[in-house]
Amino acid sequence: MARWNFDPLIGLGLLAGFIIWHRWGAREERTAAVAASVVVVGLFMSPFCALGSALFAVRIVHDVILATVLAPLIMRAFALDRCNFSGTLILWTGIHASIFLGWHAPVLYEAAMNSSLMFWIMQISITGSAAIWWSRVLRAPPTNAVAALLATMLVMGLLGALLTFALVPLYAPHYLTAAAWGLTPLEDQQMAGVIMWAPASFIYLLAALGLLFRSFRPEPIR
Repeated sequence: MARWNFDPLIGLGLLAGFIIWHRWGAREERTAAVAASVVVVGLFMSPFCALGSALFAVRIVHDVILATVLAPLIMRAFALDRCNFSGTLILWTGIHASIFLGWHAPVLYEAAMNSSLMFWIMQISITGSAAIWWSRVLRAPPTNAVAALLATMLVMGLLGALLTFALVPLYAPHYLTAAAWGLTPLEDQQMAGVIMWAPASFIYLLAALGLLFRSFRPEPIR
């Protein structure tokens, strides 16, 4: 609980964001920006960040929050859902899924954990691709949006299954850190897989059901 990260660059970034959205942002955008700032503090400044360096399961939770909580908030804060990004929803679904899966390949993951530059590239690319993807999902017809959400759910489930059923630990940065929490590296990895397979996938299923429910509601009479 004492492992707070008071990185001045993160603090200056949050301060700059507050100034920008306070002066020029609409009310909804300011609300999303404040919520995104709270999430950033929780992910990168609180002891949760240090715990993610120790346990791979916590790092998976961290990355899922990037893609499913921080990214939609950033999308709202920057009004990305009103921007016309080039590329189809299918393309952006593939891009986001590839970036998320790619950074969890053992070689790239180890590089990100051993280099501050690679770590921030990882965080920004996951969050940025997810923010654009969510903006395309919200602008798409309901059937296309639901298909994209279910496809992403399957990708997350696939990663979860691979982590759960792997016979050996794959992530060297956590070989020596999990023991302090009473876990072997393989147990830590399996716990991460279960989190990825069930709760993380359920978020996309819940979003798909929400879009379906909204599409079935009758239009108000004017």
